[in-house]
Amino acid sequence: MFAYGQTGCGKTHTMMGIPDDPKQRGIIPNCFAHIFGVITANEEGQKFLVRCSYLEIYNEEVYDLLVEQKRGTQPTRLEVKENPDKGIFVKDLSQVIVKSIPEMERAMNFGTSNRKTASTAMNAESSRSHSIFTIYLETATQQEDGSQRIRAGKLNLVDLAGSERIAKTGASGDTAKEGAKINLSLTALGNVISALVDGKSQHIPYRTSKLTRLLQDSLGGNT
Repeated sequence: MFAYGQTGCGKTHTMMGIPDDPKQRGIIPNCFAHIFGVITANEEGQKFLVRCSYLEIYNEEVYDLLVEQKRGTQPTRLEVKENPDKGIFVKDLSQVIVKSIPEMERAMNFGTSNRKTASTAMNAESSRSHSIFTIYLETATQQEDGSQRIRAGKLNLVDLAGSERIAKTGASGDTAKEGAKINLSLTALGNVISALVDGKSQHIPYRTSKLTRLLQDSLGGNT
């Protein structure tokens, strides 16, 4: 699930909302409430394991938002890998086990505070990166023969950086370079979705950007 659109149109607000106001909570906090509501209401003896990760893609590099960053140090760039069993994954990306809504919200708020933002003529706090908050959910169900059946799924909640015309934003220097990278990755996402919808394309260009590569098994695959 992702918010897409021009810078300043309300993507971050739609995804995050105002967490302290139940009527103005965004999609992500509402997802937390729904997931833990289902777990709490479960009466079938299932066991649940919930984990989360939070990353950003900034200038086509991947960074872990759940890692404490020391002042004056550069964040560690992470590598995108592919494995026959795991599929596409980010090497050394931290995954946090969460047992309640407040624990998940703490992880989200900590990661959000680490995101890259900058002021442009169109938005005082423009997101300069794409962020992907992923919830991993595993359930274990006891079978009649005594064995356990494990099912696993994940939900990617994506806050995309805003598409923008550099002339309109008044951006220059590094901020203009960021804008160019953002626009390239958003174009790549549009091309992937077009190819998937078309149904005739032999090749889906997932590898064009880190964003589409990381979302590959959620955009296509068995979803």
